[in-house]
Amino acid sequence: MTLEELKIEYDKLQLKYGAKELDSIYNGGCTNNPDICFVFMNPTGKNIASSKEWKGIKSPWIGTKNIWDLFYELNLLDENIYKKIKTIKGNEWTEEFAKEVYEDISNHKIFITNLGKCTQLDARPLPDKVYKEYLSLLEKEIEIINPKVVILFGNQVSSIVLNEKISVSQCRKKEFIKEINNKEYKFYSVYYPVGNGRFNIDKSIEDIKYIMKTFN
Repeated sequence: MTLEELKIEYDKLQLKYGAKELDSIYNGGCTNNPDICFVFMNPTGKNIASSKEWKGIKSPWIGTKNIWDLFYELNLLDENIYKKIKTIKGNEWTEEFAKEVYEDISNHKIFITNLGKCTQLDARPLPDKVYKEYLSLLEKEIEIINPKVVILFGNQVSSIVLNEKISVSQCRKKEFIKEINNKEYKFYSVYYPVGNGRFNIDKSIEDIKYIMKTFN
């Protein structure tokens, strides 16, 4: 299975669990042995790429501002691109600019995805059972791109992916090993750095910098 073939499965689940008037948001960045695969929760309608009129890439966080603070502070985003993101309004992102952002993300050897690809109108919480329907697809995604490490954001995503009760505050900088199709991958759980978790962004940055040192 390829990343393109996975989109077909994501779109089926969008019809089942997402807003009918919005499209799935898939992933973006380096798809060939990235240093890090970042796994967030699920997209919302704030991502302007979820519009059915949007013909460009449908990657996470397009048209948003706050999450890019994290990548910039980690030296994983070009300064000029970051300044433009912080200057323009969300609806001023163009398909060309979104492509430019994700080409830069790819050049920094990272891959950005969500556990759930079902776009919601707002930031409503999703039940575990919805995320669990995406788990095998995420595992296939990881198998295809073959990252050095996988970083999971937040307790819910971490608990589902690692199949154990995870409290980020209790396992900061702890390495977890998970086997996917007979290959072992390294996972870390870090604080969710946006929305209600915005006040934890400094801890997220601190922990990710530590993780990055383990393979640099």
